[in-house]
Amino acid sequence: MAILLLPPPTRTILFFSNSSSTQLILRSPKFTRRVRCRISDSSEVKSDEGASKLEYKPGPFDDFFMQSFRNKLVQEVGSDSEKPGYVGLIELVKLLLLKGRTRSETSDAAVRILKSLFPPLILELYKLLIAPVAQGKLAALMVARVTVLTCQWLMGPSKVNVIDLPNGESWDSGVFVEKCQYLEESKCVGVCINTCKLPTQTFFKDYMGVPLVMEPNFKDYSCQFKFGVAPPEDDGNVNEPCFETCSIARSRKLKSGECPMA
Repeated sequence: MAILLLPPPTRTILFFSNSSSTQLILRSPKFTRRVRCRISDSSEVKSDEGASKLEYKPGPFDDFFMQSFRNKLVQEVGSDSEKPGYVGLIELVKLLLLKGRTRSETSDAAVRILKSLFPPLILELYKLLIAPVAQGKLAALMVARVTVLTCQWLMGPSKVNVIDLPNGESWDSGVFVEKCQYLEESKCVGVCINTCKLPTQTFFKDYMGVPLVMEPNFKDYSCQFKFGVAPPEDDGNVNEPCFETCSIARSRKLKSGECPMA
């Protein structure tokens, strides 16, 4: 996860962005500084059919992010997987789901893991000082870009995109995941909903002050993040049936289509 630090109060931050880069203009009475950085290691390539497809090139910090996340999972679950890499990580996630007796317990555990990945006070400062700026727009734009910068190792190729808000505005505070490898590897709707979607939405709202709704597509494994948009009261994704290939459902001998919600 990236660390977001607020600059001294004497500076004013102007934030401009597009789908491929982010430009920060730092102004004060004494100087003006521009900083430009790429928001993603993903690039678009053409498939044989001519359609554009995202391709992710692993970055130098991906191993660090994965190991940090895995260590936190081990602490929460109480044991480690013998399998290396991403496969072992997903095995730990499944153990996290099985450990929780209720959906709430599983979600709470996942939120604790997300919180533990941040240094002390960073979340409090972000929620207090960044989240209120411009009715939440600055915070939403920033976390969308940080998500793409730091989480593609977990989700797969993704990019910032424009989303529509309920009030009619459009912000480039969305993140589109073309094919979520977290869902594809776990093959479990319960894992997606209870260890990713619900706790991630809760984490950003409660601890960073940024509303978020995640819209996974269980047919093509894509997922749309909408930072700045609150989840609906009746979220149909939560009660989606599980895949026939779900190993957890098979091990519990659940009825066809029933999803293990922990």
